[in-house]
Amino acid sequence: MRPATLRAWSRIHTWSSLVCTGFLLLLCVTGLPLIFHHEIDALLGDHPVPAALPADAPRASLDRLADSAMARRPGEVVQYVIWDPDEPDLVWFSLAPAPTSPPEALQGLWLDARTAEVLKEPDLRSGFMYWMLRLHVDLFAGLPGKLFLGAMGLLFAAAIVSGVVLYGPFMRRLEFGTIRASRRSRRLHWLDLHNLLGVVTVVWALVVGITGVVNTLAELILEAWRRDQLAELVAPWQGLPPVAAPPGTLERAVAAARTAAPGHEPAFVAYPQTPFSSGHHYAVYLRGSTPLTRRLLIPALVEAESGVLTALRPVPWYGTALQLSQPLHFGDYGGLPLKVIWALLDLATIAVLASGPVLWVRRRRGARRAPRAAAGHAGQAAR
Repeated sequence: MRPATLRAWSRIHTWSSLVCTGFLLLLCVTGLPLIFHHEIDALLGDHPVPAALPADAPRASLDRLADSAMARRPGEVVQYVIWDPDEPDLVWFSLAPAPTSPPEALQGLWLDARTAEVLKEPDLRSGFMYWMLRLHVDLFAGLPGKLFLGAMGLLFAAAIVSGVVLYGPFMRRLEFGTIRASRRSRRLHWLDLHNLLGVVTVVWALVVGITGVVNTLAELILEAWRRDQLAELVAPWQGLPPVAAPPGTLERAVAAARTAAPGHEPAFVAYPQTPFSSGHHYAVYLRGSTPLTRRLLIPALVEAESGVLTALRPVPWYGTALQLSQPLHFGDYGGLPLKVIWALLDLATIAVLASGPVLWVRRRRGARRAPRAAAGHAGQAAR
């Protein structure tokens, strides 16, 4: 590689790293507890434990569950119903003052799927995990915060790619994994550690960085799907007033969706007038049974008034990219062993990010000291 090209890549690596390092450190530190959010929620008592009942205990109807949730919060309506694939005996209901209330107004309830008993009403806007999530997702700045972090993710990707390009020439005369020890320069020792950890974690860091960028675009992706696919599916109802309150039943809507997609189970249901549905439909999002298809949701639209399925269509490619990026980003698709691996790689990346600015500062100091030392030697020679 020509010296001029090498210097250009070195500048890209240096400045892209310096600009994004502080924010990437924040994301890595806040992301560490989020990897284990299920375990931490259980430890803090935020995740309920269903009652011990026989394995063949019958399930309560979904309408009974919905009635129980609304009885707990009088005057509010259900917006979403969510099933936890790892806890089949629990169902999450999100309620708000009105069908069109913004996400900030939502309050969630955990219900026992067999007894329809409300088990937990967690505080969604306080506590350690809430702060970690908001700092990690949007810096408490909403969509602008998400897009800013997405830009930092792109700089991180540039730093990774340029670091890989530079690693080859740097290690040309050294064996892989060499950590040099020097009494004169501790910087040389830490530089080798920085490079080794960087190249070992390069694939993971690039995957997590790119999937993080995709996740920051979730709101824009959802809006694109609403304007494109969803608008086409609900075109026959365009101009009609939305249903004031769903006259159909939740049980009937979910049953219609499951009948149309054998082998699939509901992941969540969006009630009419919510962002994930339309003004006239229940949107039942179905997941498959394999490790891959359980991450790829298929929306089924069921007309609220008639209970008839009107559409079942997979999301377009950009929706699929978002759905695949979420489990890859947090490593929550392979159980606790994969979470531990994710955490170790996260710690290694923290070490790489933290050491980068330190090495840059020490190199700058060394560059300033070199002319002074040369001048001192020249003065001694003159005397």
